[in-house]
Amino acid sequence: MAVPDLIDLYSDTVTRPTPGMRQAIANAEVGDEQRDEDPTTMALQLRTAALLGKERAIFLPSATMANALATRLHTRPGEAVIMDADCHLLNSEAGGMAAHSGAIPRIIRTERGHFTPEQVAVELQRPNNYRPRTTMLECEQTHNGRGGTIWPLDQLQAVCDFAHENGLKTHLDGARLFNATVATGISPAEYGAGFDTITLCLSKGLGAPTGALLLGTNEAMAEARVLKQLFGGAMRQSGILAAAAVYALDHHVDRLAEDHENAQRLAKNLADIPNFKVEPAETNMVFVDISGTGMTGPEMRSRLREEIGVHVSAPGHQRLRLVTHLDVSADDVDEAAERIRKWTG
Repeated sequence: MAVPDLIDLYSDTVTRPTPGMRQAIANAEVGDEQRDEDPTTMALQLRTAALLGKERAIFLPSATMANALATRLHTRPGEAVIMDADCHLLNSEAGGMAAHSGAIPRIIRTERGHFTPEQVAVELQRPNNYRPRTTMLECEQTHNGRGGTIWPLDQLQAVCDFAHENGLKTHLDGARLFNATVATGISPAEYGAGFDTITLCLSKGLGAPTGALLLGTNEAMAEARVLKQLFGGAMRQSGILAAAAVYALDHHVDRLAEDHENAQRLAKNLADIPNFKVEPAETNMVFVDISGTGMTGPEMRSRLREEIGVHVSAPGHQRLRLVTHLDVSADDVDEAAERIRKWTG
């Protein structure tokens, strides 16, 4: 039996440039980015800095590099970073925090990826000559590992205020920050106001082929620019990439609402499948606990792709993640759910 055409719900990183984006890439004005001579890259940096209320932005190859630079900026070897146990910085960046900065995690375990000032206070107790000094706090908006959940603005502000009162620097991994903005109507600048640095990814829900930005003060970004060179992140005619990002900001932000609607649709369609425990979808991710099926996540992921042409990820031993994005329609979502329903039946 032939496998039907693939429906790719693995991640919002799998999107391909739209025809309009490809045209923008072809028409981009370019120069030497390393020498601050690429006009399209410079325009993107100025625009995003204004959008997020920060003094300066630096264009980088990836959000992982942006997080690595931020950690290096805010810590010294042997110092600790407070973070959620399931955050991207800890679990999906190949140990970069330790390798690049010599920093160690001080984790807080949560149900939704959002901790409180009281939980941060516990991690700051009992300072002595034997415990690592804690100098940085990191939050993730939206929180990938906990299902694309959105930090409440007042809680985010309270955590940042408490961190600053205790001498910590703050960093926001805003890889999917625009998903939170579109879902709530709260601006990126409001979400980012309490953070010393912010990572903004362009190659996830916004659909650009690559690229991210690190944002902060002029002083911090001047140092980050040196670290960018050290980490091998300097580019040449990066305007062809920045043009895709500018196009995405112009055309792909508001349409994130479609991804959220499709995720809700998918969650509803999967909810009545026996032994599927579907977690609430807040943005563009649907997480499913499959422990009742007796299969592991990697096993089911492999079989879904090979047998029915539905590609998902397995972020846990018995947990699946399905992500809606620019290249997935409402019809695709319905078809994927129907294939899974028949396959499980």
